[in-house]
Amino acid sequence: MTTLYIRHPARAEGEGALCRFAVVHDGGSIAQQGEGALDKLGDLVAASRRVVLLLAGADVSLVPVQAPPLAGARLRAALPALVEEHILGDPLDCVLVAGPALPDGRRPVAVVQRDWLEPIVRTLLGMGARAVAAVPAQLCLPLQPGSVSAAIGHNELLLRQGQYEGFGLALDGNPTLTLQTARALAGDAPLHLYVPPAQRGEYQALLAEAGPGITLDSEAWEHWIAGARSSGIDLVPGLGTAGVAQRDWSRWRWPLRLALAAIVVNIVGLNIEWMRLKREADAVRQEMAQTFRSAYPGQPVIDPVAQMRQNIARAKAASGQVSQEEFGWIAGAFGEAVRGLGRPPGIASMEFREQALTVRVKPDTIDPASTGQLRAALGARNLGLEETPPATWVIRSTGPAAAPAAATTGATP
Repeated sequence: MTTLYIRHPARAEGEGALCRFAVVHDGGSIAQQGEGALDKLGDLVAASRRVVLLLAGADVSLVPVQAPPLAGARLRAALPALVEEHILGDPLDCVLVAGPALPDGRRPVAVVQRDWLEPIVRTLLGMGARAVAAVPAQLCLPLQPGSVSAAIGHNELLLRQGQYEGFGLALDGNPTLTLQTARALAGDAPLHLYVPPAQRGEYQALLAEAGPGITLDSEAWEHWIAGARSSGIDLVPGLGTAGVAQRDWSRWRWPLRLALAAIVVNIVGLNIEWMRLKREADAVRQEMAQTFRSAYPGQPVIDPVAQMRQNIARAKAASGQVSQEEFGWIAGAFGEAVRGLGRPPGIASMEFREQALTVRVKPDTIDPASTGQLRAALGARNLGLEETPPATWVIRSTGPAAAPAAATTGATP
């Protein structure tokens, strides 16, 4: 991904002035640089992850004010009153963004005309920019302790005296006058001056006339990029929602329609399948009811499966057959299994409920080995043994007929 850095010319140069730009990879290497009108950079803007505007120092004022210890919305609400006496015009017509608090309790406030910055940001967002930041160019100058930094270019002189101190002046481009002005504005502090590489020789010849304490260096995009990343002030949040890219829902129109159509198709398909299964279930219930009526014509049909099982169980009992779920059968099988143990357990009580035989055993007569042997013996008789503390065995049938019978226990009177 790349970030597009744009040095926007001063407002005084007019709308047709050229912008210097650089396309920078996330690693910091410069992929492309050049110059062009802002409205001609649409392809670069759309291809970049982020656009950073370096606003001319002549268009951004940095005002240090004594601010109360406020933050967030309260600080933003107080800024117009705090800067009113420091600027010309109505503060409500300006974008005001406060920087970090300084050691002396003051806060730097960046001020720029809203009706100038907002159209620029909207233009970039309209070109497809995903995110836009705008920083004062004077805060992007490299700063060395105890010295003043200055840069000459775009018919502008930029000066930076401190971490959040700096300004810009629009000049006519006369090298001698520009150099003398920079030296005078720096005062007694050493001046580190950055000039375009093509003009370095010209300014080098004029250094002796400008005065002592001037160090000349060629400006480079690396300086501006590093300064923009550490400037600490971004003016775009001061625009509110006007500085945020609006989601273009038109490009999602057809994907959303297709997703909605797929949901509708699936819902319709599920309902059709549910109705088909319901018809099959109704047909099976009717068939079971007819079978029950043909076998027992005198009984009303309530639950044909449960009623059929009850009638079969009554018929077996009437013919002398013992069911696997009856007390007699389970108790008899348990007795046979216990007699096969080497050391029979001492039985304290027995209780039969809900087709299960609950046997309470004396704890001192329980032998783990014998319990395992008993469980195996009961398993051979289609009975299962569950051991629950304290010293309680629950025995019930596990045969093929056990599950249906157990399922209808609650329905049997």
